[in-house]
Amino acid sequence: MKNYETIIGLEVHVELATKTKIFCGCSTAFGAAPNTHTCPVCTGQPGALPVLNRQVVEYAIAVGLATHCEITRYSKFDRKNYFYPDNPQNYQISQLYLPICRNGYVEIETEQGTKQVRIHEIHMEEDAGKLIHDEWEDVSIVDYNRSGVPLIEIVSEPDMRSADEVIAYLEALRQTIQYLGASDCKLNEGSMRADVNLSVREAGSGELGTRTEMKNLNSFKAITHAIEGERARQIELLEMGRKVVQETRRWDDNKESSHAMRSKEDAQDYRYFPEPDLVPLAISEEWIEGVKARQPELRPQKLLRYKEEYDIPDYDARILTQSKHMADLFEAAVRLCGKPKKVSNWLMVECMRLLKEHEMDPEEIAFSPEHLAKLIELVDEGTINGTVAKEVFAEIFASDVDPVDYVARHDLGAVNDEGALRECVEQVLAENPQSVADYRGGKTKAMGFLVGQTMKAMKGKAAPGLVNRILKELLSD
Repeated sequence: MKNYETIIGLEVHVELATKTKIFCGCSTAFGAAPNTHTCPVCTGQPGALPVLNRQVVEYAIAVGLATHCEITRYSKFDRKNYFYPDNPQNYQISQLYLPICRNGYVEIETEQGTKQVRIHEIHMEEDAGKLIHDEWEDVSIVDYNRSGVPLIEIVSEPDMRSADEVIAYLEALRQTIQYLGASDCKLNEGSMRADVNLSVREAGSGELGTRTEMKNLNSFKAITHAIEGERARQIELLEMGRKVVQETRRWDDNKESSHAMRSKEDAQDYRYFPEPDLVPLAISEEWIEGVKARQPELRPQKLLRYKEEYDIPDYDARILTQSKHMADLFEAAVRLCGKPKKVSNWLMVECMRLLKEHEMDPEEIAFSPEHLAKLIELVDEGTINGTVAKEVFAEIFASDVDPVDYVARHDLGAVNDEGALRECVEQVLAENPQSVADYRGGKTKAMGFLVGQTMKAMKGKAAPGLVNRILKELLSD
């Protein structure tokens, strides 16, 4: 079989974090009862006129600046005509001819090193409604709550060559947009979704193959499987001497296969023309400079600062800054207790373990930095030992309990009474003569067993340092 190269470009749709829709005052809150966040504008009623949400423009400019784009000073909206049940106006207000951002790039890390994925454009548009298919009743119903929710569509050049590069690009985009506060980018809620344009060609060829588009993929797993499946399908067609047809396909992650939806439209099919109900958008230098001045510290800058200011390893800094929420939590806890390495250790070890165990994202962490800082102080003061601290942290993670109150209520404070501990250790030694003999015979591992038995007898509340000292003292007699 010939060697083939995969050529991939993405169209990434991101719902912006505005409180109201792009052209009306309806709420954008996710999860409301169907058709409750609607009005004459977003349901396409005759005579209803759109009014542009300024915050949408500012978010689009912010994302453009963060992805090294040129900001279009004179921008306008266009009307894209198409007829779907979830599109109440029978057209979508979008930007074809003068998108707000152009010619940017995102840097990703690959096995070959740093690579730039070029951005062709970023444009603003409104989202459509959502079709809900009821298989039991054999009907489809429409929820228009999402209709009019503001989107930016980020269109890349066909610069990616593998599923790994695509995921790296999407992760870099998501981190940037989350740091900006422009969107939560929750794939499971549809606030970030990707269309994959993919073609294959013989390795070394300068000609692009015929591409297909796979629509609205909303998980990294689905995107990876769709890329691998479509690549294999196209190669199989070419090896059989057949042609790849340019079309839109839908990936079924359950069946791990795709099927054709429709032949691929082009701009002519949509009959674009300038949106008559919205004036062109003139973006001044002052406006751009104002947005630029409000840009937060992004991940690349934060990484450099963490290594210099907190003196933590590069690996730790990379994990902590993958999520803006975790980075904010880390910085707030450090401000409270002044112990960056210890805050980092709790987040990197116990917090990451619990996130994995509960299949949660770092953005879902709900405990406060105050309670993490208090826990660290309790350990440093010797009020609780490490074993108890892990138990308390699990409660902080689950319910954001105040660790000081929790330790007091459950009588978890460390036992530092040397007399009581000595009595307990003597009892443990009396009950385990073989381990005592092993230790005195040179088997130092026996010490660990005796420490464990003492901690068990003290219900985990003994101060480990004091237990070790007393054991060594008694065993040396």
